[in-house]
This record gives sequence, C-alpha cells and structure tokens, in this order.
Amino acid sequence: MQTTPFLGELIGTMVLILLGNGVVANVVLNKTKGNNGGWIVITAGWGLAVMAAVFTATALGSPGAHINPAVTLAFAVLQGDYSLLATFIPAQILGAMIGATLVWIQYYSHWEATDDPGAKLACFATGPAIRSAIPNFLSEFIATGVLILGIVAIGNTNITSADQGGIPPAIGPYIVGMLVWSIGLSLGGTTGYAINPARDLGPRIAHALLPIAKKGSSDWAYAWVPVLAPLLGAAIFGFILRLFSF
Repeated sequence: MQTTPFLGELIGTMVLILLGNGVVANVVLNKTKGNNGGWIVITAGWGLAVMAAVFTATALGSPGAHINPAVTLAFAVLQGDYSLLATFIPAQILGAMIGATLVWIQYYSHWEATDDPGAKLACFATGPAIRSAIPNFLSEFIATGVLILGIVAIGNTNITSADQGGIPPAIGPYIVGMLVWSIGLSLGGTTGYAINPARDLGPRIAHALLPIAKKGSSDWAYAWVPVLAPLLGAAIFGFILRLFSF
C-alpha cells in the first residue's frame, strides 16, 4: 500500500476519534479505571489525541493533516483552492466512524454497565450544557474561529522560520494539541467543543448504527449545530485571514 492524502486523513481522523472519544468513555462510563476523572482529563485527552492524529495523518500521506472538514474548508477559502474538499471530507467522516466503532469495541463491557443513555451518547457526539440554538451555534462558531486562527498563526512563516529564531515545524503538532486543549478548557463548557463536523457527525452515525447496549436517542435534532457552525466559522475566519494575506 502507498501512503496518500486520503489515507492520511482517514487514519488520522480515526486516531483522533479513538483517543478523543476514548477519553470521554473512560471518564463517563461506569466501572472504568478513569470513571469520574473530570473535565481536565477529557480536555487533556483530546489535546493529546489531536497531537497523535496530526502526526499519524502526516506520516500516512497528508502533509496538511487537516483531520477536520472545518480546517479543510478554512484553508480552501484562505488559499482559493477547493480541490481537496471532495477528497478530504469523505475520508475524515469515514475515519471518524471507524474511530467511534473502535471506541465501542474498546469499552464493550462498559456499555451494559452504564444506565445513562446520555453518557453513552457523549462518548460519540457532543451536546449542549444548556440547549438553546443560537447560543449553542455561536459557541461552536467562536471556538472554531479560534481554532482556525490559532492553526494559521502557528504555521505562519514568521513563527516557523528557523533563520528568524522560530520554532521548528515538527513542533507544530504539539502546539496544535495545546491549542485544542486550551479551547476545551476555556470555551468547551457550553457545547462540548465539537469544532469539527466529522468529529461529531461520523460518531453520531456510528452511535445510530451500532448495537450499543441500552443506548438512547442519537439526538439528531441537535446534530446540525456541530456541523454547520464550525463550517460557517471556518469559512468566515478563512476569508478574514485571506484579507490579511496569510
């Protein structure tokens, strides 16, 4: 097999969801070693998941390592090149579904041991702390904007140029992971910070399809928020950054 951008995005996103939703399952499902570990554990786990996923996607053929349709769209708007959308986004959604299925397998014995269907859904998809469409949408919009702004800034040549005393590019995945950790700690308490349509949609589909013990609704009434808000935020912030000639 040869490495390709499609493979990189697929496997990278799979790793993202396996480790990211895996830490949620470890914290919220009953009788796990990490049960009740709390928000700090979840946000740290997601930050490390992003780091591992970026390295994986890069190694398997996707130098940009977007692992997120919002990032793909933002760079498409920023660079005026939309050619990657048709390749990357299907790979990301499929990878997210595979990653979510692996989480289900990893914690197979704990679904039956957990009575709360909401906790089980949280191991797959995001949900609001207080359900209110406009504030929820704005939360995801703002958090995604911070993500795009941070990623573009981290990759800026003024920061990564070694001859200007900048950080080596190989450090980038670590810093992006820290950025996602920061977003989770500071902005994630309202909606669970999807900031990635594939991260929410792929696992939500998996939740609907998998024979999870005592599962409840997949909450499709909310599903449009973590898909549309990050995409809109990415497009707008990509356009704004283009005005600054990034």
